[in-house]
Amino acid sequence: MPGANRLGVYNVVKTLGEGSFGKVKLAIHQVSGQKVALKIISRRKLVTRDMAGRIEREIQYLQLLRHPHIIKLFTVITTPSEIIMVLEYAGGELFDYIVQNGKMAEDKARKFFQQIVCAVEYCHRHKIVHRDLKPENLLLDDALNVKIADFGLSNIMTDGNFLKTSCGSPNYAAPEVISGKLYAGPEVDVWSCGVILYVLLVGRLPFDDEYIPALFKKIAQGNYMIPAYLSTGAVRLIKKMLQVNPINRITVPEIRQDPWFMKDLPDYLQPATIPPPPRVPAQRRSKKLQRDG
Repeated sequence: MPGANRLGVYNVVKTLGEGSFGKVKLAIHQVSGQKVALKIISRRKLVTRDMAGRIEREIQYLQLLRHPHIIKLFTVITTPSEIIMVLEYAGGELFDYIVQNGKMAEDKARKFFQQIVCAVEYCHRHKIVHRDLKPENLLLDDALNVKIADFGLSNIMTDGNFLKTSCGSPNYAAPEVISGKLYAGPEVDVWSCGVILYVLLVGRLPFDDEYIPALFKKIAQGNYMIPAYLSTGAVRLIKKMLQVNPINRITVPEIRQDPWFMKDLPDYLQPATIPPPPRVPAQRRSKKLQRDG
């Protein structure tokens, strides 16, 4: 490819974006022609910003997680000066899609929401809380499928270990996060998903104020407007997700059972059914019991 730089087996095409500690570039695998995103992280900038733990965590989690709606990490290339994450390429962002298209019809919003919730459920099953769910971290592929990205703020849930660090974006953060209370994890992602569902259906944030203390007060009080055009099913689900008290908040398994959520749920996102154990014939069973005895 003329004019393209090369990195191992990848031809680097262009820079997609720049962050505080690196760049993201579009590249093409020389043999397969597959597009990938190269997240190139400067070790020097990592050290100066004390961000090494965040990158290590993101790599660790993405190596663990394999779901159609979570961005895939193919491999990690390390050099003396850089860490390069070779990621699945998804060229769009849900944030940009919402800005360009505004509020969505419920069927369209539901499709995005189903993909997000099922991916979040998968994370939680692997004891990982994302903690920074927002449209900017929800990428879109060419077929408008959601790909959750940016696990840098995520935390592994361990029994009895409450997460105490306040992080994430204020507009999408749960009341217990912004108030600095102890919180256990999964329910903060549920709140963020509730804010995202509202944004999909309404085209604006439920809690917004340029003055941060006023924003925090609105979130802490659960103070938001419900437009009259939303269906009763959508309103019911949003209200259950945006419960200020996390104890009263709906859980991800409960969202899965919600009628509004379940409508037109694709087969591949249906809850996995665990097959029953194979039946042992009576004769073999009695012999096995005799052996065990």
